[in-house]
Amino acid sequence: MREITIAIDAMGGDHGPHVTVKAALSVLQREEDVNFVLVGLEDIINAELKLRRAQASTRLRVRHASEVVKMDDPLSVALRSKKDSSMRVTADLVKRGEADAGVSAGNTGALMAVSRFVLKTLPGIDRPAIASTLPSYTGCTYMLDLGANVDCTAEHLLQFGIMGSALCAAIEHKERPSIGLLNIGEEDIKGNEVAKRAGEMLKSSGLNFYGNVEGNDIYKGTVDVVVCDGFVGNVALKSSEGLAKLIAEVLRREFRKNLLTRLAGIIALPVIRAFKRKMDPRRYNGASLLGLNGVIIKSHGSADVFAFEQAILKAVEEVRGGLLRRIADQVGAHNGKSVEGVPG
Repeated sequence: MREITIAIDAMGGDHGPHVTVKAALSVLQREEDVNFVLVGLEDIINAELKLRRAQASTRLRVRHASEVVKMDDPLSVALRSKKDSSMRVTADLVKRGEADAGVSAGNTGALMAVSRFVLKTLPGIDRPAIASTLPSYTGCTYMLDLGANVDCTAEHLLQFGIMGSALCAAIEHKERPSIGLLNIGEEDIKGNEVAKRAGEMLKSSGLNFYGNVEGNDIYKGTVDVVVCDGFVGNVALKSSEGLAKLIAEVLRREFRKNLLTRLAGIIALPVIRAFKRKMDPRRYNGASLLGLNGVIIKSHGSADVFAFEQAILKAVEEVRGGLLRRIADQVGAHNGKSVEGVPG
């Protein structure tokens, strides 16, 4: 197995190097074929490494970047003013082939804009999409787009289906993942004209298209990949996160009401812990910016060490699974021509 190099935007997110460096060191110990480039303010990163009793080596390099994109920076600042930001340098390392993938917990809009500007899109892909996983009865469901594209054409939704299929195949090792189109009903006649046209295109695409699915199918695990536009996807994602928090809070309050419910809580503790593990959003941290000519993973800005590790491991799995080559091959097959120059 060839060695993989991951570039880490060490300054990104709410916690910066305190989380990103520690997470990289943890993965470094467990994954012998993975190397890291920590990108950011050199003095701060080295101080964090010293605190962790670690130092730069052949497997762990530090790449100085003099600027940091803040969480509230406008896109124009990230793109035009901060050309030596840790986020920009991370994307540059991927473009130049010095890293196989990049991971950042920084501003989502800025990361998408910077990555698209630096890496460009894969041939045959019009727009990058944000994809992530959500828990389901059967394991997890891949879903895209989650906010990058508010208005989409049927062709865009078809491309999302192709990219989602390639992502699931790369990570889950399923050669023909099932694809569902998120709609307001299962029947072909349901939805707006874009959804109807997208359904027709997906049906004749050669993908393993299940058909229309509804919101509850995301968590039932009816299909491996759910496709939708970024407006709908983001609303569904945020609603799901809110519901998960509501359930957790209601359970906490109910079990603390009185002595009897506290005793019931103690008895139910194994079930509660299992539920918490299954629904823990940290386990699903790391959204893929699909469609770029490079692997970029967006971690949640508030991620702790465990959550950021999951984002790093997602980047590693995408590289190992040959994600870019899979997308290029499927797009090429759809368009009737091969795509060259894409990493395997």
